[in-house]
This record gives sequence, C-alpha cells and structure tokens, in this order.
Amino acid sequence: MYDYTQIIDKYYPAGSELRQIYERHCRSVAVEAIAIERRLHLPLDEADVEAAAMLHDIGICLTDALGIHCHGTHPYLAHGCLGADLLRREGAPEIYALVAERHTGAGLTPEDVEALNARFAAQGSDSGHRYAQALDLSRCYMPQSLLERLICYADKFYSKSGDMQRKPLDRVRASMAKFGAAALARFDALHAEFGNEGI
Repeated sequence: MYDYTQIIDKYYPAGSELRQIYERHCRSVAVEAIAIERRLHLPLDEADVEAAAMLHDIGICLTDALGIHCHGTHPYLAHGCLGADLLRREGAPEIYALVAERHTGAGLTPEDVEALNARFAAQGSDSGHRYAQALDLSRCYMPQSLLERLICYADKFYSKSGDMQRKPLDRVRASMAKFGAAALARFDALHAEFGNEGI
C-alpha cells in the first residue's frame, strides 16, 4: 500500500487552513469513490482508490485560488497537470499522476485546452500577472482508465468551498452544463457508469 500521507504532509502544512480544506475534500471524494467501488464490485484495488482520491488535487497549492488559501502563481484549472508533475517528481505511482492529470471537469478535450490557454494568456489575475500557456496540448486530459473515470466522477459531488457537503445530482449537472453541452454529456456518461440516482 502506497503511503500518500508523506506527499500531503510535504506540501500541505499540518494545522493550516489549506490542509483542512484539502483533507476534507479529498477524504469526501475517497469515501464516495470507495462506496461506488464496493457497490459495483469494480475490479480495482481499494488502496489505489483511496490513494488516488487523496492525491488527485495535490497541485492546488501551486495555483492562485485565494478563496481556498492557495497562493501559487498558476491558474486553478492547471492544478491537474501541476499535480501530475509534482507526483511524478515525488516518485508516486504513475496511475495516481494520471488521475490528477485527467480529473478536471468531466475531462478536457484538445479544443477545451486550446480555449483555456487562449483565455489564460489574455487575462490578468487578481495578483496582477498574466498567465503563460498553462496546459500542455501534448497531454491527454480525458479520464481513460477505470480508476481515472471513478475519481473524476466522485470529485464532481464535492466542492472545496462553501459547506463542502455532498452536492445533489441536479446541482452537479447544472454546474457541468455551465461548461457546455459536451461537458454535461461527458458527465452524464460517467453517471451512467457509476451513479445510482436517476437523471
């Protein structure tokens, strides 16, 4: 079993508000994903499900999301690829790096990435800097493996702000619809695979 706590301890200081937010969110995603894995008898190692869930957002500390106490210099939507690179540098198993890289939204298409990069390059942030190209077009940001799809799905039900309680399905779908019909369709496909609530 992989000891994911060492990486969390290194980048999220114990007792900090960011650590509390991080652990609460990731633990909620882990509990959700493990419950789905057990209910559907998925052919996954439960320890991998837990570790992948606990590490999927490891890159948020490198972003400038002040509302959740992140004081980095990158756009929040880049946290997946940033987290994947961090996990690779730390020697974590590649399956966890790929979960981090591919969990954003219901996956990002190459067209999504091009549009986001254009937006990042054009806008200034609250801290006054302009983003360079944030997402590497040579990477795949669509969840591929069963583990990647499971964590991507479970993650959509929990926010890192507000009351952080589990969102009802209609709120998740409304949130995905803001990113367009294709994003909603991708989420609905994940829901058909893993959900037990009607659409």
